[in-house]
Amino acid sequence: MNDFFPAAPLWSPSENFSRDSCMYRYMNGLKEEKNLHFQSYNELYQWSVSRPAEFWESVLRFFEIVYDGHYNEVAHIPDSGMIGTRWFEGINVSYAEHVFRFHSEPSPAIVFKSENSSLIEISRDELYSRVAALADYLRKSGVVPGDRIAAFLPNVPEAIIAFLAANSIGAVWSACSPDFGTASVIDRFFQIEPKILFAGDGYSYNGKSYPKTEALHELTQALPSLEKIIFLPLMNPASRVENPKVVFWSETQSENPPPLVFTRIPFNDPLWILYSSGTTGKPKAITQSAGGCLIEHVKALGFHQNVKPGDRFFWYSTTGWMMWNYTVAAMLTGGTAVIYDGAAGFPDLNVLWNFAGEAKVNHFGAGAAFYIACMKAGLELRHSEITRYLQSVGSTGSPLPPEAFRWIYAAIKPDLWLISLSGGTDVCSGFVGGSPLLPVYAGEIQCRMLGAKVEAFNETGQSVADELGEMVILHPMPSMPVFFWDDPGNERYFNSYFDVYPGLWRHGDWIKITERGSVIIYGRSDATLNRGGVRIGTSEVYRAVESIPEVLDSMVICIEKEGGEFFMPLFVVLREGEKLDDELKKRINFALRDQFSPRHVPDAIFQTGEIPYTISGKKMETPVKKILMGTPILKAVSKDAMKNPASLDYFVLFAQTFNAR
Repeated sequence: MNDFFPAAPLWSPSENFSRDSCMYRYMNGLKEEKNLHFQSYNELYQWSVSRPAEFWESVLRFFEIVYDGHYNEVAHIPDSGMIGTRWFEGINVSYAEHVFRFHSEPSPAIVFKSENSSLIEISRDELYSRVAALADYLRKSGVVPGDRIAAFLPNVPEAIIAFLAANSIGAVWSACSPDFGTASVIDRFFQIEPKILFAGDGYSYNGKSYPKTEALHELTQALPSLEKIIFLPLMNPASRVENPKVVFWSETQSENPPPLVFTRIPFNDPLWILYSSGTTGKPKAITQSAGGCLIEHVKALGFHQNVKPGDRFFWYSTTGWMMWNYTVAAMLTGGTAVIYDGAAGFPDLNVLWNFAGEAKVNHFGAGAAFYIACMKAGLELRHSEITRYLQSVGSTGSPLPPEAFRWIYAAIKPDLWLISLSGGTDVCSGFVGGSPLLPVYAGEIQCRMLGAKVEAFNETGQSVADELGEMVILHPMPSMPVFFWDDPGNERYFNSYFDVYPGLWRHGDWIKITERGSVIIYGRSDATLNRGGVRIGTSEVYRAVESIPEVLDSMVICIEKEGGEFFMPLFVVLREGEKLDDELKKRINFALRDQFSPRHVPDAIFQTGEIPYTISGKKMETPVKKILMGTPILKAVSKDAMKNPASLDYFVLFAQTFNAR
């Protein structure tokens, strides 16, 4: 066995815990209905990926997905590959309808708190009434299936209400968090031509208020497709936006709305549009289907998170990250969506844990960087009432190091299911994650998720076990994009995942699949930046940095260090005679923070004479990253493919002299 493995698991599920899980009931159902006998999770997994049509149909049946129409086949995969796969062709579904199936559940639908507000609970009756009123208003405003509804909102209940109202009509949802810079939001929303925009007057973070009315004015001027702006004065009741299209949120909320009507749309029609980080140009508008996300989310939240009716599910997020959608999805299985708006470290790192205790959270989730910060701060929660209700702790966004695994069990709760999850915006779910049937080992993700045929490919494109390789998905999943918005011929879609292994999805992670079926992720294999679990596109950094007159060129790299930390240096080429002094560094950092977000600000800035380019004119971020992480130059790059091979000399010296690891 690999020396990496610890002697014993950190946690093993009790027999009662496993038997009480949704996954165990599903296995029993397969035994009774289909005479399928599985003795372990790995046996169940292998069946799910070797018989995908049977598997996904069984998920449809097990969770009693409501639909009308008729399908002849579960999946039709084109001869050309995964793009264009059609699932359950012929049936119509409504995502929102399934959220409200648990209307009689006594637990609240939403629990919310922010830096500036006390905890509130929204009952399922109240949620129904508020969604019904807004949906009625939207219908009367001319919203029809397929229209795009955009939101520029913090993580407040109104964002969930707006999504459910839009979806109940069959409209397509898309959101950006207000901590995005205006240019970044315009780049995203301009592509999709929204009819309605929900927007607030600002947000609070780290104890400070950030007004957004000026940004909202710029945004509305840049989006000619807008017919109405539904405005929420969240920070100041007296806030106003001078625009004849503005309607206040309060005007959409009637006291006695008509019953909520759910418009079922074709299984493969768009549900929402999420966005890539913008690494290779403008962010890709990733469009996922109503049925695909519905069936994926009941599987992921039901089986792999074990969210049951009445459970309270929290994942620290913003509306611009897919984990917001994932949190809303907890309501599909009867859970409560628990949301928090504000900084995870203000006034200190206890804030989310205190909130979890107050909100009686059963499933707590955050980015790996949050747990690492708590560990370094020496937080001790084990004997507090805060963790009384906790059943699971989830981590995503970046690899969680083994020492953080151990800290969670030592400092939070010894009898706790630690779910390390990895997937992405690309599928709005996970490829690898947790199982209530398996033990937890330090530094390892428990399993490949059901229906996700994940393998590790070596340098020759061969599938390998217990070796480091590229994460590759060999079979389509329902929540994979149906297309990218405004991507004629699926060119950007193809180049994002399928240009390395024809017909197979290359995800861009370095992974190892262990002998016992668990997964270890070693970081990104592409140029996407990762700060605090949120991916950042290099093109956004370049746009801000290179708008400064003194800067001629730039390159930004994010390096995974030991212990789960990251180091993000920015390298700049300056005009002749210019000097990289403290004043210029401040202006560069200000531009990044102002135009995009604090996460775009590098850890350090260095001056170099030249940025490496390929012959075709592309910046060579991935080879430079490999060099900075210690890969020998001959293995990291082919100089024959370079326009300026001598430019690498600086980075080789940098790797030797600077402690980047």
